[in-house]
Amino acid sequence: MKTFVPKKDDIEHKWWVIDADGKILGRLATEAAVLLRGKHKPTFAAFVDTGDFVVVINAAKIKVTGRKAADKAYYSHSGYPGGLKTEVLQDLLAHKPEEVIKRAVWGMIPKNKLGRAVYKKLKVYRGAEHPHAAQNPQEHRF
Repeated sequence: MKTFVPKKDDIEHKWWVIDADGKILGRLATEAAVLLRGKHKPTFAAFVDTGDFVVVINAAKIKVTGRKAADKAYYSHSGYPGGLKTEVLQDLLAHKPEEVIKRAVWGMIPKNKLGRAVYKKLKVYRGAEHPHAAQNPQEHRF
C-alpha cells in the first residue's frame, strides 16, 4: 500500500469561527493551532499545509486562570544594550487582546516556512464583528 501524500489540488481549506467569549486562553490557542495545521483531517501531512483558516472573535473576553494575568510577562529585545522591553499579560489584554491570542497560537506551530504560512491563516478580532462573512465560516465548538 502506498503512502498518501496530499497535493495542492486535493486540499480544501475551510473557514472556522471560534468565539473566545469566556474561553481559557491556552485551550483556545491549542484548538486554533490544530485547525490551522490541519491535524483534525485524515489527510494531514506534517510537511504540507493542509490546515484551515481560523477567525477568532471576541478576543477581549478571553480568560486566563490563576495568577497568570499579573505574573505572566512577554519579553522582546531590540538587540541593543538596555533594549529589553517587558509587558505583563494584564496590560496587553487591556489594550491589545488580539496580540495575546496570536502569541499563544504562534507558540504552538512550527518555526519554519510552513509555520509562517500557517500563521497567516489566523485572523483575530477584538469584538464580535469580522469581515469574513463572504467565506461562509462555520462555527467551531469545543
